[in-house]
This record gives sequence, structure tokens and C-alpha cells, in this order.
Amino acid sequence: MTTPSSTPSEVSAESPGLPDAAALTRLANEMFAEHMGHSAASVVAPWDATGEDLPVVPTLADVTSIAPSVVPLESIPNSLDEGAEVAPLLMGSDPSGLTALVPTNVFDGVPPIRTSVPSTPFYFLDEATGVLPPSEVPVPPPGPGLPRPDFYFVRPDQPWDGPAPELGPERSVPFDVEAVRRDFPILAERVNGRPLVWFDNAATTQKPQAVIDRLAHFYEHENSNIHRGAHELAARATDAYEGARDAVARFLGAPSSDDMVFVRGTTEAINLVAQSWGRANVGPGDEIVISHLEHHANIVPWQQLAAEQGARLRVIPVDGSGQILLDEYRSLLSDRTRLVAVTHVSNALGTVVPVHRIVEQAHAAGARVLIDGAQSVPHLPVDVQALDPDFYVFSGHKIFGPTGIGALYGKQDVLESMPPWEGGGNMIQDVTFERTIYQRPPTRFEAGTGNIADAVGLGAALDYLQRIGIENVARYERALLDYATPALQTVPGLRLIGTAPDKVSVLSFVLDGYQPEEVGQALNRDGIAVRAGHHCAQPILRRMGHEATVRASLSLYNTCEEVDVLVAALHRLAADAGHTRR
Repeated sequence: MTTPSSTPSEVSAESPGLPDAAALTRLANEMFAEHMGHSAASVVAPWDATGEDLPVVPTLADVTSIAPSVVPLESIPNSLDEGAEVAPLLMGSDPSGLTALVPTNVFDGVPPIRTSVPSTPFYFLDEATGVLPPSEVPVPPPGPGLPRPDFYFVRPDQPWDGPAPELGPERSVPFDVEAVRRDFPILAERVNGRPLVWFDNAATTQKPQAVIDRLAHFYEHENSNIHRGAHELAARATDAYEGARDAVARFLGAPSSDDMVFVRGTTEAINLVAQSWGRANVGPGDEIVISHLEHHANIVPWQQLAAEQGARLRVIPVDGSGQILLDEYRSLLSDRTRLVAVTHVSNALGTVVPVHRIVEQAHAAGARVLIDGAQSVPHLPVDVQALDPDFYVFSGHKIFGPTGIGALYGKQDVLESMPPWEGGGNMIQDVTFERTIYQRPPTRFEAGTGNIADAVGLGAALDYLQRIGIENVARYERALLDYATPALQTVPGLRLIGTAPDKVSVLSFVLDGYQPEEVGQALNRDGIAVRAGHHCAQPILRRMGHEATVRASLSLYNTCEEVDVLVAALHRLAADAGHTRR
């Protein structure tokens, strides 16, 4: 393909020698026309200085005609039909990898293009915001000399069942992390004069523009209380809220959206189960089994329940790498075991717990199972029907959604048997002064006005992640973790805490000569955000011999270059330990 050249009359007056925005628009459209077999006249539309007239964008049929083997039709979101515009894929976030077909600078200086392609049925009419200006990317310091991995998206028809197999170019398209990064505007921030490096993802994740726009759209066009309103905005808000519940059910593979209860987050979900199911089913002499890996939120509610009901808390031990000892777990189960509550992924160490075996053995002993998925859902595929827990809980803000929203999955028969844990509006069917009739789940557990807007934002976050593909995210992050782990081990005096062979996202460490808080403060001066402390998981850190660690945690928008920035900063600290610091 040849690249059209600009004429002298199209050179920008403001920047001599450079084409102006209109010329760049024409060049981009001519490039698409040549790629798709159209004439330039059939594609180019006038675009005056106001940007009111937009160029014609290629249709889905155009795109699939370019590279049907690279972009299979089934990988395009269902909301796009054969004639729909695909500007969001070509000019915004690009989960299908189409930007690999286009030079990265082809749209520089061109105003963003907006379309009206909805990504959900909930009145979200303006998700696509076009190409965000790329963040300023500095030249990273020299890395540790390790080879960088190649990242690939996996074809949708290839199931994910563990570590990434070797894939040839004919079976995959490149994972364009820079295209993903452009979806997250906060990554263009500077901290202390340096570009932000966000390695605090286990605490909270950043939000893509699709979620930010969805929240704004809700408040601008849909804001209302839900369910019983007799007006248009109530209908819109109800559709958006219940549509978000459907999105959560799809994401977890739940059989019905009625199995999904909206809560403030993982902590509230665990407390709901403890106060509702726990009070009704745990009595004197009964036992609750948890693990040494748990976050405080999966310890304290069970301690409180055990003290109140006269029950006993039992703890599954871990080995020196931070992995659960399954033989010890089996020995803890008995006919007195009422509940097993374990994390899917440790927030302090990144250990992936073999939850399939945990669930299977607990059910064989007649116990119910709750899985804390706060750290797993952003990184691993989860199918609650295949996994078969009785409860699965997670927080929205750890999976690119807003704060103050999360979800509790419960098996329908279990939820039906549970009494409400809060009383008030919305969760009732009928009230007299003599008695109250409660709604069926999930509404029974959602007293009062819910967090409507943030539930809608959570639905948008899950839709965004599903368009990228959680299997693709898992592969990318696994490769990134495999790059970062040996890179950190090149730092003198640095010791990784938690080295289980099956882990995701988290790199917890200590550095000789420094307290973890000092390392965190020093990294912040370089614009690097990490967490330093006990991570609300004091028992497991003490089991590993520490009161606190530095925790760097990865996500889909992090890069090898950012890992190099972190490693270089730690090398400087290690070289300085015991000298100018004191």
C-alpha cells in the first residue's frame, strides 16, 4: 500500500511543513480507502474547521473484508451489526487488535470522532470518544537485560485452560497495550514531575473512559430512583440498574441474574453472608474453616459470628511459599464443619488458591463454601457454575469499576433460605404493623436506595473487560509477571515474599536497609505508586516472618517499560542503603 502525500496548499500555516488537520483527515481516509478497495471519493467527507462534518467511517463489513482471519465476525460485540460503524474499534480502545493494521501516528492532530454505537441496551448512546492523546512516555532507564515477552490475544474460539501455548501469527493478533492504556485517562497524570506508574492495582484499579462516560451519561440522562417510578427516567434508571445486574451474572457465568446481589463491596458481601446465613445455620460447637491467606475482611466477620454463636474458627496452614497445604485442609473438615471461606487469590502474596479442590472437598463434608474473589476477577476467568461455590463475592473498584459497589453471587436455593439482614424500603413486598412480607432474592438483600449509578458503572467496566477478553488479560499479565519477577531479583538485598508457583499480579517484597514505608515514599518521588504496609492481611505476613512488605501489583495496562522504571529506582535505593538515607 502506498501512502498519499500532501500538496503544498495543505501545509499547516501554524506549523510550517506539517499537514493541517483537514489534510491529515484526508490522508487517513485515503489510506482506509486503499486498504478496503474504495475510491477516495466514496469515503472522504468534507470536514471544515469546526469539525461539524465527520468523515465516513468504515463499516463492520469493510473491516472483516480486510482481514477476516484476524478479526472473526464472532469477536465483534453483538451490538454491532453488519452495517454498523466500527469507529470505537478503529479509533478508540482496540480489543480486537485492529490498530495493528494502522500506523500509530496516522490520527495525530485529528479531532476525536464520536459515534452513536451503543455498547449496552441501557441508553448509553455515546461511549466511543475516539483516540485519546497518548500519554507522554519517557525513554525508560536501561532494564535488567532480560528478554521482553511477545504478547498475543488468543482467538475467541480457543478456550483458555492454563499457561499460554505457543501461538503463531496466523492464529493471533498483537496485544496492543498502548491502545489499552489510551482508554485510561489517569495514566497520563504526572506525579512529582514524573509520569505516573500505577502499581497499586491490588488496592484499586484505574477506570477506563468507557466507565467514566457511562457514569456521566447516567447522571445527565437517566438519574432517578428505580423500580416503582411511573415516569420515563425511572424506567431508564431501572433498565440500566437491572442491565448491570445481568452484566455481572454474565461475567461470572451465573445461571440467572436473580443470583446476584448488589452490595458495597467484598467486605459487605461477606458480612451479609455471616449475619444472614451464618446466624441461621451456625450454632454452638460448629466449625468455620478459613485459610492463613485471608484478608481481614474474611477473618473478622467469622470471628464475630463464632463468638456470638459459640462456634469455632479453624485455619488452613500454608507452606513457606505461601501455598495452602491441602492435606492439612482435608484433616480440618468434619461433620461439624458448616462453612469454608477462602480467598481465590491472596491480596498480600498473589497466591492462586486451588479453589476447585477446596469446594469439592467441602461439599463432600456437607459444608457450604464462600470464595472471596476480590483479587481474582480482574485477572482470571471465573465460572461459578463450573467452580460450584455456594457464594462468590467481589468488589467493583478492583475490576475497573467505581468504588462503593460490588456483588454477591449465591446459589438460588441458598439465597431463598436466608433471612434479610437489613430492613427498610425496596426489600419488602408488604408491610403492616403486625407483620412484613419480604421480596424474593436478590431484592430481599438490597434495603433502601441502592448505589444505582455505580452499579451501572460496574456493568460498563465488566462489558469493557469482556470486550478485551479476560483470557487475554490472564495471558498478558502472566507474561508480565514472569518478566517482572526475575527483574526484581536483580536488585541487591531485595527478597520476594510469596513465591508459590501458581500466582498472579502481586509482587510483595522487602529491601535490606529500608522499612517498607520508606521504600514506598522513595518510589513515590519517582512517580511510582505501590502499597507499603500489612495490606489488611497481618496473619499471612507474620506467617512469612514480616509485619509489612512493599507490594507492587500489576494490571492489564502495565508494561515492561514500567517494570524497568521500578527496577531502576530500586537499584538506586539499594546502592544508597545506609548512606545518604541516614
